[in-house]
Amino acid sequence: MNRIVFGLLRTWALLLLLLLMIGKAIAGNDFDYCLLCHGANANGNYGIRAPKISGMEPWYLARQLENFASGARGALADDASGHEMGPVGLRLKQEGILDAAVKFITALDSKRPATTVGGDAAQGRKLYATCTACHGARGEGNAALQSPALASRSDWYLVTQLKNFQLGLRGSDARDTYGVQMRGIAATLSDDKAITDVVAYINTL
Repeated sequence: MNRIVFGLLRTWALLLLLLLMIGKAIAGNDFDYCLLCHGANANGNYGIRAPKISGMEPWYLARQLENFASGARGALADDASGHEMGPVGLRLKQEGILDAAVKFITALDSKRPATTVGGDAAQGRKLYATCTACHGARGEGNAALQSPALASRSDWYLVTQLKNFQLGLRGSDARDTYGVQMRGIAATLSDDKAITDVVAYINTL
């Protein structure tokens, strides 16, 4: 079964890469095709589960694209969205335009995404106390610690990534140093309710 799933994901990745090439031709530049999935100004597209990437710190965005390119992230068969991003990161890396892509995304007009996750924000505030040392009391992030901002991100994506860390779909590759650290932190959230509660609190920041 895993081989079948992996084969289907590989086929999808190849089709996505073809779509990217077509998108580039239609858009007339190297990076507008990002918006085909991530939405206007890369503020996210919940309908196809493409998260908001505008407003991300350039150093964080670059690191994740590097991880996708190297296979440090998104290489496991059960990480469907990671498989979709793998060819993107690899293409940007091979063509030497990864930094230019980051510059394009960070120049877009970032807007706060709609709330999609419900939970007990009061309980989430207690759970978030563990997160403040790295991500800040207001979810503003900390460049010195290479910890990205959490406020004003796609809430459903935060839920998904916390679950991915718990499942080992992210942060299981030793090359992803900060992902490995996050996997340990995510393990302290006892269940799905704890995850939605902490994300519900992040939505208030």
